[in-house]
Amino acid sequence: MPSGPVLVLGAGHAGFQLAASLRQNGFDGRVILAGDEPVLPYQRPPLSKDYLDGKTGLDLLLMRPEAFYRDHKIELLHGMQAEAIDRAAKTVRFATGERVEYGHLVLATGARNRQPPLPGIDLDGVCYLRNLAETDELRARLTAAERIVVIGAGFIGLEFAAVARGKGKQVTIVEMLDRVMARVASPPVSQFFVEAHRKSGVDFIFGAQAVQITGAHGKATGIDLADGRHLDADLVLISIGVVPNTEIAAAAELPAANGVLVDEVLLTADPAVSAIGDCASFPCRHAGGAMTRLESVQNAADHARCVAGRIVGKPHPYTALPWFWSEQGELRLQIAGLTTGFDRTATRGDVESGAFSVFCYRGDELAGIESVNRPADHAQARRILAAGRPVTPEQAADEGFDLRAAATARPG
Repeated sequence: MPSGPVLVLGAGHAGFQLAASLRQNGFDGRVILAGDEPVLPYQRPPLSKDYLDGKTGLDLLLMRPEAFYRDHKIELLHGMQAEAIDRAAKTVRFATGERVEYGHLVLATGARNRQPPLPGIDLDGVCYLRNLAETDELRARLTAAERIVVIGAGFIGLEFAAVARGKGKQVTIVEMLDRVMARVASPPVSQFFVEAHRKSGVDFIFGAQAVQITGAHGKATGIDLADGRHLDADLVLISIGVVPNTEIAAAAELPAANGVLVDEVLLTADPAVSAIGDCASFPCRHAGGAMTRLESVQNAADHARCVAGRIVGKPHPYTALPWFWSEQGELRLQIAGLTTGFDRTATRGDVESGAFSVFCYRGDELAGIESVNRPADHAQARRILAAGRPVTPEQAADEGFDLRAAATARPG
C-alpha cells in the first residue's frame, strides 16, 4: 500500500476505472482523480456514433453520476491540467499553481489528435473528433454543412462518415494508403467496408495526400491534393490517428518511446509511478512480448484493474487479450487479438451476406479474428485466443466446425 494518496492524472476510461477499482478492491486511502476537462468522466466510444448523431445525451455518456465520487470518497479535480512531476518530492504541479502530493502516481494521460502540418489547418471549419468539446462542435456544424471531406479512413473517420451520410451530407474520404482501416483490419474486411460505405454514397480517394486546406474569409472551403486535384468542402474532419501524451513523463525523466515505457506489471522506471491506457507502451504477451501501445477501452480498463490489484497487494503481470470494435451505421466490426503481421487468412461465413469472420494467422499461429455482424463468433474468438486453443485455417473456414466447443475444450 502506498504511504500517501493515489493520484491519477487523466479522467478518461483508464483513470476512472483505476479509481473505481481501488475502491472495489478495498483500498481505503485517499484517491485523487484529476482530469483536464471541466466535466465528469465520460465514455468516449459513443461520441463518434449515437452522441454525434443526437441519439444520446450527455447524461448517458457519463461513467457515473456525481454522487458516485462522493459516495466512494474519490476526490475529483475538474479542469486541472498537470504541468510537472517532482519525483523526488512526490508532488505534481498543476497549471493553477497548486501542488498535490502522492504516494503512488498513475499516469492515465491518454492521447491527443495527430495534427498534420498543413497550410490552412487553423481555418474555421477544420474539426477533430476525440473529446466531448470537439464532438459538440461537430454536432453543431454538421447541421449546416453540405460538403464534407474526411482526411483518414480509420475507425473514427468511417464512423463519422456513416453518421454524416445518414443526415444526407456529401462525404468524401481521403486516405494515403490503399484501403480503409489498413492499420487494424485485413484486406477482406477493408474491402467489405469500403463497398458498404460506397453503397451508402460515400466517395473514397485512396493513395492521396492532402497538401493544403483552402479557405476564404477565415473559413475552410476545401482541400488541395498532391496530384493537383481540389475538393470543395465546408467542413473538414482530420482523423489521422493520435499521439500519446508523454510530455509530462518525459520531462520527469521517465523513459518514453511511442508511449510511457512500463514493465509487465505496468510500472515505469520509478516504482512510485505507473502508466496505463493509451499513453502506455507495455510488453504485450499477444505481440510476442514486443513493446506495444494500444488504443482501446478494453486495454484502458484492464490496465487499470491490473494496477489497482498491485496497489492493494495483489500484483500480477498484464496478460489481457486485446479486443476492439467499431460501429459504422448498421455494420459492427469486432476484433479479438492483434491481427497485424498476419500472412494467411481464412473466412468463415458468407461475405456477400454481410455477416462473416476472418481468421488471421502468422504462420500456423492464430493471431486474431475479425467478425462482421457475427457477435457469437467474436465471443468464442475471445475465449479461443485468451486460452491459446488451436483452430486451423481449414477448421475456421468450415461452418460445420463447432467454434463454441473449441473455445470450451479442456486442454490436452
